[in-house]
Amino acid sequence: MTIVAMEYQKTTLKNNLRLLTIPVPRAKSVTAMVMVGTGSRYETKQTNGISHFLEHMAFKGTEKRPSAFAISSLIDGIGGDFNAATGKEMILYYVKAASKHLPLALDVLSDILLRAKLDPVEIEKEKGVIIEEINLYEDMPSRRVGELFEGLLYRKSPLGWDIAGEKETIQKIQRQDFVQYLERFYHPQNMLVVIAGGSTKERSLALTEEVFGGLTKTGEKPQPKEKFTQSSPQFLLKTKKTDQAHLVLGVRGNPLGHKDRFVEAVLATILGGGMSSRLFIQVRERRGLAYYVRTSTEHYLDNGYLATVAGVNLKKAAEAVKVILEEYQKTARAEGISRKELTKAKEFIKGKLVLDLEDSRNLAGFYGTQELLEGRIENVSQTIEAVDKVTAEEIARVAKEFFTNKRLNLAIIGPYREKQVFEKVLKFS
Repeated sequence: MTIVAMEYQKTTLKNNLRLLTIPVPRAKSVTAMVMVGTGSRYETKQTNGISHFLEHMAFKGTEKRPSAFAISSLIDGIGGDFNAATGKEMILYYVKAASKHLPLALDVLSDILLRAKLDPVEIEKEKGVIIEEINLYEDMPSRRVGELFEGLLYRKSPLGWDIAGEKETIQKIQRQDFVQYLERFYHPQNMLVVIAGGSTKERSLALTEEVFGGLTKTGEKPQPKEKFTQSSPQFLLKTKKTDQAHLVLGVRGNPLGHKDRFVEAVLATILGGGMSSRLFIQVRERRGLAYYVRTSTEHYLDNGYLATVAGVNLKKAAEAVKVILEEYQKTARAEGISRKELTKAKEFIKGKLVLDLEDSRNLAGFYGTQELLEGRIENVSQTIEAVDKVTAEEIARVAKEFFTNKRLNLAIIGPYREKQVFEKVLKFS
């Protein structure tokens, strides 16, 4: 597939703003994306939720486009797609549209990021929206349990706080808090523009310089380095009336860019990637303990984890935990990983990657995330080559390192009062 050979080009403007261009021959659409190196990790207790709140406020109007309707109707009028997302270490904003509308896409992005009105009246109205969003997530245990798991892992750090914030904190945020946050993080050295799809480097560069070239302010570029340790299994139970128990069972892993990241990816895929993975077969198909079960990795700048999420039978949650732990331990034996299973896991990863990157928005995110957070990029071909090199022996080595009691963590949401039944099975034999 031609997407595998896709190359990127990096340019640094005079104001130190970085631009990545990923031209896609014959593409009729383009994604313009702006990424900012900040997120909920860099908040205080008094401002928890402001990163996400600001993402909302960016679309509420500028001097040029004074309302949310003015912005949305403009993008709707060209048949485009626009949105934003807030993470713990990164925020992104994008517009995807027909290639001829790239000038407008970039103009809108620069307008909402550099000239947002931050109207106090709109701020007060949006507080209600944010609080209802928090309520929504609270009523989605399959999502909420992931937040609880990270809270368990990073309980002494903002990295463990909810991205949406706390209701009480949201109510107290004022316009000046947004202004200070923008001054602190939204500056050229901490921002990245990515343009992927139907545009040449020359056109993309000229348009980016036109709308962002005048941005000259400076500010903070976060460089977190925290150390999280534990000496025994950790467990968190949230008692809530549900018809299904939702759990995340995982282990502390490696940070972003670690040399074993591709080994981790293959290990997670063997365990819980797809409907023929070990955990899907053992937990769902053979025992009927769960409806959904999957395993993945998460990497932050200075730490990470590998975890399995599952929605399980209320009466058999402890059994599900035990089965998952047993399957974890089995991967520590290289001879138990067949050539066929290893090849299938690799092809699963590569196939999903190639399919994802047929969308210019995902293509922009793939390259942009690496550049923004790591300052270096492995292109698609390099990524696929690295996945192909993973061996069963490397998987067993990482599994032995990861699957120990001093790394083990479990978070559960369900109608349980007693912890003992779970604490009893929460250990590797």
